[in-house]
Amino acid sequence: RSSSGRKADSIEIFRSQTMIPTITAFAHSPDRGRGQARDMRVRWALEEVGQPYDVRLVSFEDMKQPAHRALQPFGQIPTYEEDGLVLFETGAIVLRIAERHAGLLPGDANARARAISWMFCALNTMEPPILDRQVAIFMEGNESWHEQRLPKVDGRIRDRLGELSIRLGDADWLDGDFSAGDLLMVTVLRRLNMSGLLRDYPNLDAYVTRGEARPAFRRAFAAQLAVFTAASAGR
Repeated sequence: RSSSGRKADSIEIFRSQTMIPTITAFAHSPDRGRGQARDMRVRWALEEVGQPYDVRLVSFEDMKQPAHRALQPFGQIPTYEEDGLVLFETGAIVLRIAERHAGLLPGDANARARAISWMFCALNTMEPPILDRQVAIFMEGNESWHEQRLPKVDGRIRDRLGELSIRLGDADWLDGDFSAGDLLMVTVLRRLNMSGLLRDYPNLDAYVTRGEARPAFRRAFAAQLAVFTAASAGR
C-alpha cells in the first residue's frame, strides 16, 4: 500500500478509538433496574469490546417528542449516535459495534456468518413468543380469555426452548466462543427469569447464568441499575 493509504487507515483507526458513541436510555426504567430494558444489550456489547460511551437519559414524554422520533421513528429506546451515524433497533446497533470492534464476531468468515445468524435467531425466532407472554400477562390479564391464552403462549415458548436446548447441548456457547449471537440470546432468555420456564431446561438456565457472570455484563448491569437507583432516590 502507498504511504497515503496507510495514513488513511491510521486516521480511521484513531477515529474509531477516540469517537465516543452516545446511546439513549430510560430516565426511569419500568423494569425497576432488573436489566431488561433494551439499552442493556447495547451497554453490554460496548463493555465487551471496551468502548467507552455516553448515555442520554430520556423520559417517556421525551421519547414521543419530534427530536427523539427523528432518531427513533417509533419513540422507543435505545438509539445509537456515532460520528453522524444514527441507528435504532438493538440488533442493528449490536451488529454495528461487533463489526467495528474485535471481540464479538469471529475472524473466520463462515463462523462470523453463523454468529450473525444466531443474532437474527435470538430476535426473530426466540424473542417474539417470549414478548407475547409479557403482553398476555401485563396487558391482557383482565380479558375473559386470558386463562385460555396463556398456556398456549407458554407452549410455543417451550417448543422453542426445547429446540434451542437440543442445539446447545453441553456446549458453553452457541457456536464456539462467545459472540454477539450469545449476547443477544442471553438477553432474550433473561426475559423468562421470573417465569420459571427455564428451570425445565438446565443447560439453558446455566447458559444464561454464564452470560450474566461475564464481567462486561456485570458492568453494564451495574451502570443501568445506577440510573434507576438515582431516579428512585430523586437525584
